[in-house]
Amino acid sequence: MSKPTQWIVGLNAVASALEHDAENVREVLLEAGGKNPRITEIEQEARRKDIDVRRVNQQALDGVAGGVRHQGAAARYAAARTWDEHELPALVEAAEGRALLLVLDGVQDPHNLGACLRSAAAAGATAVIIPKDKAVQINATVRKTSAGAADILPIFSVTNLSRSLRELQKLGVWIYGLAGEADASLYAIDLKGNVALVLGSEGDGLRRLTRDNCDQLVKIPMPGNFESLNVSVATGVALFEAVRQRSA
Repeated sequence: MSKPTQWIVGLNAVASALEHDAENVREVLLEAGGKNPRITEIEQEARRKDIDVRRVNQQALDGVAGGVRHQGAAARYAAARTWDEHELPALVEAAEGRALLLVLDGVQDPHNLGACLRSAAAAGATAVIIPKDKAVQINATVRKTSAGAADILPIFSVTNLSRSLRELQKLGVWIYGLAGEADASLYAIDLKGNVALVLGSEGDGLRRLTRDNCDQLVKIPMPGNFESLNVSVATGVALFEAVRQRSA
């Protein structure tokens, strides 16, 4: 049975799909007369990999983009691999005591999720875990904002986030939830081993059950005395503190 397809749009998203997962790109649409030199580069790369390329007018691209800014490029893409929860233990084990997991508890904005995935990929995260309910899922906007990270990261969409956290604890993963009211500083915590960093939604932060299943709550110190950071910014800060410690 062939995989279902969807449209991914934007120069970065299309270029990344061609670079990392060309076998799942079914065709590429590019704006006729588009002046951006990257459009030509994408066309050449697609043709090198024997992928159908069509030059179309802007209206055709607008139609497949569904309101997302396409920058003159779109690709029909076989749905990315979906990861089953039962595969997570093997990923943690393969990390040999240095698993770095990002858990997002109810992020609503696809731009925020895409930016979080981009940071996770740049930090070399082992996997990202999101809940299936009351949270944005991987869509065209997320793919575009993630600049390809959504196609290369193992992303687990789980039915019961609290249960998943408990399962991670059984695997020897220490769960740190980020909360502004916490006493402990993120920078005072050892992040070198098996670690999951848990961040909450844009408005409400961590849900109560999620908090209850964290080993410890920590905060990002903010000398400016501002109330909170955007979730994607906080994600980048937390992940790269772990990267800093692991490379020290």
